[in-house]
Amino acid sequence: MEKILVTGADGFIGSHLVELLVREGYQVKALSQYNSFNYWGWLEDIACRDQVEVLSGDVRDPHYCKHITKGVDTVFHLAALIAIPYSYVAPDSYVDTNVKGTLNICQAALDNGVRRVIHTSTSEVYGTARYVPIDEKHPLQAQSPYSASKIGADAMAMSFFNAFNLPLTIARPFNTYGPRQSARAVIPTIISQIAAGKKQIKLGDVTPTRDFNYVADTCRGFLELARCDAAVGETVNIGSNYEISVGDTLSLIRELMNSDVEFLTDEQRMRPEKSEVFRLWCDNSKINSLTGFKPQYSIRDGLKATIDWFVEPANLAKYKADIYNV
Repeated sequence: MEKILVTGADGFIGSHLVELLVREGYQVKALSQYNSFNYWGWLEDIACRDQVEVLSGDVRDPHYCKHITKGVDTVFHLAALIAIPYSYVAPDSYVDTNVKGTLNICQAALDNGVRRVIHTSTSEVYGTARYVPIDEKHPLQAQSPYSASKIGADAMAMSFFNAFNLPLTIARPFNTYGPRQSARAVIPTIISQIAAGKKQIKLGDVTPTRDFNYVADTCRGFLELARCDAAVGETVNIGSNYEISVGDTLSLIRELMNSDVEFLTDEQRMRPEKSEVFRLWCDNSKINSLTGFKPQYSIRDGLKATIDWFVEPANLAKYKADIYNV
């Protein structure tokens, strides 16, 4: 049975990826960030938790990374700080976790002879689109400390392929959404506020466009890339090739939730002007040509599944709809 390590397994996408890997028959080690409460984040909620070896630690420690990659066949490296607003106030922590954490995982994987590494990037590295749809040759633009740290992390990862032949692929997902996503993100922000009975909801700028992808599709893209030998040494977008504005997404959610909620602009949710990414639209032809991958969820179907999860009282109770989650 192939042994898989997932870093950032306690997070939104990571917990869904763990579930997929278990369903596919892999032996999974799931890294949760160490804390003294022995709390495993979203891994607490997965049905297959008893089939997973949960580890508590930190990718910022190179010795620990070397320890947990021993005997591992494939690493899915998702551990990262991802909140853009927090990167404005704590940028140094993003370098430590995203850049140095990636260095530690790559070095550990190299030292321990890991056969495959999937490093997680983000569409934020592209910045506002200079042309659409955005393919992997699009220029990289550091429009936030977060995106700068991910550009650095991607470069560090690729350097290990170029310099040391580490069998690595950079997976670059566009805007993933679904159950368990942080309220920091726009879709959970909208849904959780409506589900909590708000008559007015607070958002930032609703004019930017995004290429939203349901989490099950993103995870399937990760797995397809890990199984594809031709993807070694490549950077590959994971997206839907479908563009929708935040405002139109709000309207669709209102329709699906039968809501007449009013939208209000909240200044604290606005990015600095030069930091806002106004347009993201994925060219997914590369992953399609490499693996045959195509998204299975339309935006409407994905939103329905996400809403169904959020409106469950036990799930909604985990979110503080009155507080802006930086």
